Amino acid sequence: MHVGILGPVEAHSPDGKVAVGGPRPRTLLALLAMRAGEIVPLDRLVDELYGAEPPSDAANALQGQVSRLRRALGDASLIEFHPAGYRLVLAPDQVDAHRFAALAEDGRQALEQGDPQVAESLLAEALGLWRGPALADVDAPDHVTRLEQQRSAATSALIAARIRLGKADVQEISSLVRQHPLDERLRGYLMQALNQQGRQAEALQAYEDARSLLAEELGTDPSPELRAIHLQILRGQTHRELPAQLTSFIGRQEELRRIASLTSRLITLTGPGGAGKTRLALQAAGPGAIFVDLAPVKDVPAATLQALGLKETVLAPEDRLTLALRDREALLILDNCEHVIAEAARLAQHLLSTCPSLRVLATSREPLGITGETLCPVPPLKPEQSVALFTDRARLVNPAFVQDRHTVDICRELDGLPLAIELAAARTRTLTTEEISSRLGDRFRLLIKGNRAAAPRHQTLRAVVEWSWDLLDADERDLAASLATFSGGATLEAVEQVCRHDIEVLEALVDKSLVEASDGRYRMLVTIREFCSQHKRVDAEHAAYFHALARRADPELRLRNQVQWFARLTAEHANLMQAVEWATDHDPALALQLVRELSWYWYVKGSRTEVQGLAEKLLARVPEESTEEYAILLALAAPERVQVKLQELSGPIKQPFVLIAWAMLAGPPDPSTPRIRLHDEVESSEDPWIKGLLGFSSAYLSWTADGDRALAIGKSREALRQFHDLGERWGSAQVLDVLANLTEDPHEALALTDEALRAVEELGAVEELAELRGRRADRLLDLDQDEAERDYLLALEMATQAGLAATRALANTGLAKIAQHRGDPARAEQLLREAQQELGFGWMHNAAKQQVEDALSELARSREA
Repeated sequence: MHVGILGPVEAHSPDGKVAVGGPRPRTLLALLAMRAGEIVPLDRLVDELYGAEPPSDAANALQGQVSRLRRALGDASLIEFHPAGYRLVLAPDQVDAHRFAALAEDGRQALEQGDPQVAESLLAEALGLWRGPALADVDAPDHVTRLEQQRSAATSALIAARIRLGKADVQEISSLVRQHPLDERLRGYLMQALNQQGRQAEALQAYEDARSLLAEELGTDPSPELRAIHLQILRGQTHRELPAQLTSFIGRQEELRRIASLTSRLITLTGPGGAGKTRLALQAAGPGAIFVDLAPVKDVPAATLQALGLKETVLAPEDRLTLALRDREALLILDNCEHVIAEAARLAQHLLSTCPSLRVLATSREPLGITGETLCPVPPLKPEQSVALFTDRARLVNPAFVQDRHTVDICRELDGLPLAIELAAARTRTLTTEEISSRLGDRFRLLIKGNRAAAPRHQTLRAVVEWSWDLLDADERDLAASLATFSGGATLEAVEQVCRHDIEVLEALVDKSLVEASDGRYRMLVTIREFCSQHKRVDAEHAAYFHALARRADPELRLRNQVQWFARLTAEHANLMQAVEWATDHDPALALQLVRELSWYWYVKGSRTEVQGLAEKLLARVPEESTEEYAILLALAAPERVQVKLQELSGPIKQPFVLIAWAMLAGPPDPSTPRIRLHDEVESSEDPWIKGLLGFSSAYLSWTADGDRALAIGKSREALRQFHDLGERWGSAQVLDVLANLTEDPHEALALTDEALRAVEELGAVEELAELRGRRADRLLDLDQDEAERDYLLALEMATQAGLAATRALANTGLAKIAQHRGDPARAEQLLREAQQELGFGWMHNAAKQQVEDALSELARSREA
């Protein structure tokens, strides 16, 4: 017998659904089911059934209802009478509400323990038990309220799990927000889900909607938690979530306690490959840590900037990171440091010395070797933990698996190394534990004899990987070796086109634990990839594929789907860099083409510093020529030489980065500067993006030269229409900012700036967002100084995160003007002096210096008056 109350009250026997007629028998069944297996007191049942006006002979009336219910259920023994009351003789798991509560609690605990995959499965199963409103056809409002609250909590936890997994349903969350408009937790989930989909503008609007509603309905501001999510989105920090774990965490309790007890600001988890250092670091860190995977990279500061969602500027990456982290309490995980150990050590020492609230958790096969480092060795698992891990992983592929004496033998032979154990456990799908144990023994003896000088654990790990390799068929080996070429994982399309194998072969590698599948990408563990790559490389095919991807993506980065294409290139960043590096060594002409196709992506991403060394290497390998590609290479490798090369260019301009590099290096054009052929090429271009860029640029310059505001506005609006037709956010934002400068209506200027902000928010362009926020504050100075102050402070914080010294200086200048207006000249001078200290060299810094100096002069005049 099963009873359901999460919907209309109903009972099911082995023969089918039981008809429980009448509202009172159904109510009685529900009351007993909610406390299945327990005695429900007589007076409580009378109160719940009859309310404030029970019949004169309530006990007999209740007995009559019990008799009716027994007849309906067809088994009188299901309802027992006791002197104190009645008892429904069912186990709790035979009532859907009890099963729901147990599943929901297990799901909540899994979420708290950092396992969103398991949490999602349990919570989805729990909520799947609901068939409609609780107790839909009985009158029990108090019980309905309690059950619906449990349902709401489980729904909220399920959304939280899916957000951690990066697959939340925006439409579902939006519907819940409409039902519960004052629930700030749901509002936060909606903002996070929108942001994960690249819809930053909508996420920020969701915050504004919440803020307005809370102020109107409750007279309060958003909670600190909601404000924190808002700030995270403004900073463009879309990659802060730790990697989702697809299996349960087993063992390592001693190591977790040791890590938690340490007060050192630098803890390094050391151990051999496959010891589980990364998984332990993620478990110890908890949510909110900043995860930097160094396995596929060579530039540690650049990878750390990327993990923070920041772009590079003229500042050194280390200084940018200091600006972003010096005032924050944060935990930075530097994972897989061994192949970049010196650079990782330098960055850790620099950040720890300049960011007093920062902590670093590193994983490496060897210590970083710097002052203040505390080592936390990650030893092999204890025997009981090894067996528990083997059993858990074996049951993922063979649910009927039962451990035996061979299980213990296998774990002992594998020295308790988690990677080796997981690979062996995956074989229980087709082999017995006795067969696995015998194969492992033979393989180890063979390998030890072959290389006595190797570390024992390295011998063991290599034996496990090589043994797994030996069990593959020819197609699986070929694909594993080919896939190992990819430094950043691969999509299914890339696997099929570069490796030229069907998905069935790929799925076989996933089944055998040689490849991990997550979020539409296929990756190998570092140790397995290193082994497999010794057997075959497909570097030329890899470079050709990513050249084709870059060529296809580049024009899309300036069209309507640019957000999606930018995200796609970002996901392939490591592979793109690998392709350029390989081509630089083996096919410089191809490398030059890749540099051209990727130049705009690198500019928007802010990766020029990251690629500078590679560009310098390529520059030494290609002949000098007067081409667009060579000018782009110079802009990246030797910017001091690019001005001369630009004067030699002839032929149509195809890559907009040439124009951006020209503007960045030369600054605002001087009307007296002689024209070069590049001017004519730009003006004759048929590229609609270049036409838009040229339109608003020439309009603004003609206004500054001739003062014809109306003509400049007209030309700028035509340029804006061109960018809107393309669906291009970056160019639209530039024109909107120019129009805001041109208009004489301060309210219109503010509206145009807001529109520009929305455009760059969609792109996640943190630097442009900080600059525009500061200019919005400038335009508010004469309208609302309080709001201007808030925008300056926000611009200051965002510029700090993005490492924009000139923008920080301008924000401090605006705050100084407000302080002066409020009668605090000492504070104004202090802010202006701080602004002076921020600035260095370059035309952008020179322009900011002029504004600071003008403000200081105005302050001095006001004091004299």
